[in-house]
Amino acid sequence: MKIFRFAFIVLLLIAIAALTTLYVVSHDIAVLEPDGFIGKSERDLFFDSALLMLLVVIPAAVLCLAFAWRYRASNKKAKYSPEWEDSALAETIWWCVPFLIIIVLSVITWKTSHDLNPFKPIESKKQTLTVQVVALEWKWLFIYPEQEIATVNYLQIPVGRPVRFEITADAPMNSFWIPKLGGQIYAMPAMRSELYLIADNPGSFRGHSANISGKGFAGMEFETKATSEEDFDKWAHSVKSSSKELNWEGYRELVTPTMNAPVTLFQLEEENLFELIMKQYAPQEAL
Repeated sequence: MKIFRFAFIVLLLIAIAALTTLYVVSHDIAVLEPDGFIGKSERDLFFDSALLMLLVVIPAAVLCLAFAWRYRASNKKAKYSPEWEDSALAETIWWCVPFLIIIVLSVITWKTSHDLNPFKPIESKKQTLTVQVVALEWKWLFIYPEQEIATVNYLQIPVGRPVRFEITADAPMNSFWIPKLGGQIYAMPAMRSELYLIADNPGSFRGHSANISGKGFAGMEFETKATSEEDFDKWAHSVKSSSKELNWEGYRELVTPTMNAPVTLFQLEEENLFELIMKQYAPQEAL
């Protein structure tokens, strides 16, 4: 009876592993199939770290099952050594192997922490595009200061060109995330975060809030569209011809909490809008 129970547990674990592998292979999991240099680097770091840690986890799990089977009560052939206290070989293995893995992980972490610093510009021959991001309740405002346009819940960027995001919030703390392009970064009032991303190929990517921020959190999503440089310029020019204008007075209306806000395009009338949003939270003596 015990052997059947053991076999059932082993088969169950194999089935779970197989189903998990099938799901990962058959579904588009954004963080595992990124479409940008930063996202790919973060994915590689995840895989490298996981594989290194599995060098300890898998043998430990296998040995745990093997010892349980080998030294079960019904196995009279297993050697009984109640006086055995120490093994130089065993001690060396279970101390040195994890120690070496930790050293390797430390080196990888140190290097990638500097290489993937969100404030570090991406090296490119193309000029970096600046997009200012403001997390509101419950929508995203994107300001293009160079193009003199602004959008709500829609982001368009050129392929192969680094994008520098300046990120803040005029609402509860939030987190800006485009899983296909790179990791998240927090947005808080009075704080200016930076994030550099780049899209390698044309496409449409899902962006969203990665920090629960109230009842409208679930609808706080936006489309990120990566297009050619020519298409981006055409789009920016068309938005600049929009009948809707965004100035400080209009922004004060926009900041009113709304749920599932539709995509809205503006021509930017207040060129220092992002700075004005930041100054709201500056100490009075600093003004």
